[in-house]
Amino acid sequence: MVRSLWSAASGMIAQQTNVDTIANNLANVNSTGYKAEVAEFKSLLYQTMQTETTTANGANKPISAQVGLGVRNSSITSVFEQGAMIASTSDTAFAIEGKGFFAVKGEDGGTYYTRNGNFNFNKGSGTNVMLSSSSGLPVLDTTGKPISLNTSQYVVSKISVDANGNLCYPDASNNPQPIGITIGVFQFQNPSGLEKTSDTLYKVTDASGAALNEATNANLDKSKVHQGYLEQSSVQIVDEMVNMIVAQRAYEMNAKAITTTDEMMELANNLKR
Repeated sequence: MVRSLWSAASGMIAQQTNVDTIANNLANVNSTGYKAEVAEFKSLLYQTMQTETTTANGANKPISAQVGLGVRNSSITSVFEQGAMIASTSDTAFAIEGKGFFAVKGEDGGTYYTRNGNFNFNKGSGTNVMLSSSSGLPVLDTTGKPISLNTSQYVVSKISVDANGNLCYPDASNNPQPIGITIGVFQFQNPSGLEKTSDTLYKVTDASGAALNEATNANLDKSKVHQGYLEQSSVQIVDEMVNMIVAQRAYEMNAKAITTTDEMMELANNLKR
């Protein structure tokens, strides 16, 4: 009977983590490029009450009697589905259609990846301006270098970006021409293995595999870059509310199991009276 107390307690702990995950999804419903997360579960060890060898009268029994010892969270997985695109008035707003990620240089000098293409041109060294994220992190090109433009050569308001991520500038005939700089877009064999950090940034891990450069890897399905658009969060509010109701009911049932076990133990203790 005590076994049920610990099993139910593990269920309550697991469902609390589930609710925490759902709450985080709802909190990020308006976060650009955010990917919804799903809490996944697995059962704990099983205790064998009877083996499959024989029954009480010695007959062969093909099925054993095992009882589970509860549940635990196995992982919290990001679901990398394509989010809806919304129009933006900013010329430096970009959305990726496909499996790619933008790359930015973190404050620690490391490379991070994101689906949030809400960029801006910020003041760089000298007369240069640098394309950076909303947090001020430099956006990297296909060679891994920060994207920087000299304002003595280019008027940044005239810069456009084609579907391949090439920065273009109008020529004498006012036709956009590539200037030799391309926004870096990268893919991963297992994007769910990326380590999540703040500001919808992801970090490479052994589980995700190394970043695959779309510009140099011919085996990848190329993503498209859309200027003037941002990718919405992939969180579906209705789904999250349903998931929260299910998690709440599961939490209540586990709490009820603890209460029931306590009442049964109280009844057993009172038998001696």
